[in-house]
Order: sequence, then C-alpha cells, then structure tokens
Amino acid sequence: MFRELLRSEYQPWGDLSEFQLDQLDRHYNLLSSWNRRLNLTRIRDVTEVVRFHYCESLFVSTVLPSQPIRVCDLGSGAGFPGVPLAVIRPDIEMVLIESDQRKAVFLREATRDLKNVRVLASRYQECGMTFDWVVSRAVALSEPAALALAPSLALLVSGAGSHSGADVVKVPWGRDRVLVVSRGTSVSNCTVPRETVS
Repeated sequence: MFRELLRSEYQPWGDLSEFQLDQLDRHYNLLSSWNRRLNLTRIRDVTEVVRFHYCESLFVSTVLPSQPIRVCDLGSGAGFPGVPLAVIRPDIEMVLIESDQRKAVFLREATRDLKNVRVLASRYQECGMTFDWVVSRAVALSEPAALALAPSLALLVSGAGSHSGADVVKVPWGRDRVLVVSRGTSVSNCTVPRETVS
C-alpha cells in the first residue's frame, strides 16, 4: 500500500523509479518497526506518513539546483527530508545531522545502502563542515552558526511566521505547510518559528 500511495501522491511532481520506491519502502518499514520502541514520529496513518513525511521531503528536490551539490539536513530525526532527498537525487552528497544518539543509530541503519548519505551524530554547531544547501523540518535557522553552514536553505515549516527576504512555496499536501527557500543570500531577516515535526 505504501509504494502505490507514494507513487500516486507524488506523481504530479515527478516519477519515482522502482529502485527509488524500493529504497523508500525499506526506510518506511524500518521507521515503522523502530517507531514501536523509539519515538521517531507521532504520525502513524500510512496516508499521512506518505503525504507529510515522504512527499513533503521529495518536494524539496523541486527547488534544489540540478547540478551535484553538498546538502545537510539539520535535526534529521527519522530522516526527513534528507533520506527521501538522497533517494530522489543520488547525485547529491547528503549529511544527516542529528544530535540525539538513538535517532542517529536509526539513521545509520536506515541509510546503510545509500552511498551518498553520511550521518553525523552531533549538534550542528559542532559539525565543522560547510555545504551548498541546508534543509530542515525541525530547526530554526536564524542563528548565525546555522546560517554559516551554507549560503542557501530550504525549510519546511508551518505557514505562520515572517519569511522576509525568502521565497515561500506552498506545500501541495495542505496542513498550512510552506517551503521557505533562500538561494545564496543573507536570511538574517527570515525569522522562522522553531517547530518540531515528528
């Protein structure tokens, strides 16, 4: 059911290959299994999981440049948006940054077969790396340390808040969700409310 629903829901924005569906299905099955003992997500209904976790994450790929880039996912949690992005864009180098050690263990297991993904179990302030893009669903990026990681960012957030100086794209799956995008410019005026999506 997961595969068919994901293919159908995301189809207007892109086709997923059988191999990509296999990879996302494996992640979903691990997520479902691990969620019984480690609270990775409160959302359990498969339709909501597909729309809110997988499709939203895949949607971020529509704003990324087409050439190979280095991307970090801050506060990756269960791997959103980083894992689906790494699946749909195998040409990008993805670093999942997650300070919760148990979630980092899950991420390592979930990305074992994804050659373009690395998991960093630390706070982003201590990562000591730079990237082309930062993506996130759970971290406010108004702090200078976060903004120093990359010149461009794409944030999945609720529609509330001021997004001055950034492009705002409505996410097609409702829930008052938007994608806040800043390409290579200062986002010091972009105040995004801290929210935890799980």
